[in-house]
Amino acid sequence: MATVLITGTNRGIGLEYCRQLQARGDTVVAVCRTPSPELESLGVRIEAGIDLTDEAAIDALVERLGPLSIDVLILNAGLLESTSLDNLDVESLRRQFEVNAIAPLRLTQALLGHLSQGSKVILMTSRMGSIDDNSSGGAYGYRMSKVALCMAGKSLAIDLRPRGIAVALLHPGLVRTRMTGFSTQAITPEESVRGLLARIDALSLETSGTFWHANGQLLPW
Repeated sequence: MATVLITGTNRGIGLEYCRQLQARGDTVVAVCRTPSPELESLGVRIEAGIDLTDEAAIDALVERLGPLSIDVLILNAGLLESTSLDNLDVESLRRQFEVNAIAPLRLTQALLGHLSQGSKVILMTSRMGSIDDNSSGGAYGYRMSKVALCMAGKSLAIDLRPRGIAVALLHPGLVRTRMTGFSTQAITPEESVRGLLARIDALSLETSGTFWHANGQLLPW
C-alpha cells in the first residue's frame, strides 16, 4: 500500500485518480483549492484551500503534511485557456505557464523532504506539449506551457536519479472532462486513469524521464 499525494483533485482525472487509488487500498492525500461533493464523498484525506501558484499556500501545505512520507506524487492540476494567434492574450499565457509548468516544479522542490528512495514523481502533461506531434498549431499558452513542463520533468529525472526517485511525464489521452468540453469522442476518466496507473506502477529508474501516453505508447518530444 502506497501513500499518494495528488493535486487538482476536485473533478476529472484528479478525482478519478483518488477514486481508483483508494479502491485498491492506497492512502490518498487530495490537494485542491475547493473540494467538490464528489471528492468529499470518497472519504480520502483532503487538503483544501491550496492555490499552487501561491508560495505561501505551498508552504502551508508542507506544514500541514508534517512528517508524511510520500511514495507517489502526482502533479495533475492544470489550466487550459484558448490563446490563438488572433487572440494572443499575454496574461493568459502567463497564467498557463504559472499553473502548468512553474507550480508543479515548485511543489516538487517543496516536497523533496517527503520523498525518498523508491518514490515516484508524476507530471501530468499532454501530447499537445510535443513539438514533433504538433500538426494543428494554435493553443499557444497550453502548448508552450506543457513543453516547458516536459523539459522540467526531464531535468527532474536527471537531478532526482541519485536520490533513487523516478519521474514520468504522462499524457492521459483525450478524456471526457470539463476541460475537453465532455467530448463524446473522448475516453472516460475511468479508462484513462486505469492506463495511467499501469504506467505509474511500471515506472522505474530505468524508464525515468520518459514521455508516455496512458495507453503505453512512447511519445515524441
